[in-house]
Amino acid sequence: MAQNQFQDFLKPSDSLDISRRNAVVISESIAISGALVGLNQLWYSDYEKSSFHFKNDNAHWLQMDKAGHVYSSYHIGRFGAELLDWSGVSKKDQLIYGATTGFVFLTAVEILDGYSSEWGFSWGDVAANASGTALYVSQELLWKEQRIVPKFSFHQTPYAKARPDVLGASFSEEILKDYNGQTYWLSANIHSFFKESKIPKWLNVAVGYGGEGMITANDELVNTIFLPEKERTRQFYLSLDVDLTKINTNSHFLKTLFSIFNSVKVPAPTLEFRELGGVKWHFVYF
Repeated sequence: MAQNQFQDFLKPSDSLDISRRNAVVISESIAISGALVGLNQLWYSDYEKSSFHFKNDNAHWLQMDKAGHVYSSYHIGRFGAELLDWSGVSKKDQLIYGATTGFVFLTAVEILDGYSSEWGFSWGDVAANASGTALYVSQELLWKEQRIVPKFSFHQTPYAKARPDVLGASFSEEILKDYNGQTYWLSANIHSFFKESKIPKWLNVAVGYGGEGMITANDELVNTIFLPEKERTRQFYLSLDVDLTKINTNSHFLKTLFSIFNSVKVPAPTLEFRELGGVKWHFVYF
């Protein structure tokens, strides 16, 4: 009985459930407010305040940070829309009030950046946030499903040890800070584009983007202080992937888990194309 009740709780409502909707709105408001207050107290307090100002950082970190903004905005918005879907909210309201959650939250963070002397309000970040939201909303309007999903993978690199205060002093910090080990993917579900084919519904093909040789945001200090033998370079990847949400199951618990972890790229054989030339084969790439 308890298991059935749990399954019923996770099952999306067929019609508007006001108690669920109110719980989602209140929970999200508390979570977003708490995150902003926490960032202001724990992160921005380490840097001097300044008058509101802008900063053009579009050339920084080989645009890996911008890829991160697209990814974050998309998935925060996706989770927001799926929570409203669980509440039985109409598709229109899911897109207006749920899918835009990522853009709203990250733009609020950008405003905090604008008052920090270390950072600054970046229109490039805002454009990336808008792109992530648009990627989700446009697919729902065009196909009524998500055929192309941004995903993330990570592997440790030696660069973090060269500058741990910026790139991370522990594994958990490196995941967030070391752009050299991050890869951002666009993972496309093949069957969604060929509905009549016998291609497995869960099989995806993914195109990835990454970079390495980044110790600082710009090039200036890299070749003079830190790693003179390394050169900043981009990598592009082609790989297979799995759309976990397309795995057939009647368990709403598993569906929920699959939805959450579908933001992470499954390790798989991968071709790497380097900006400076050359192709490399990875039997398994993280």
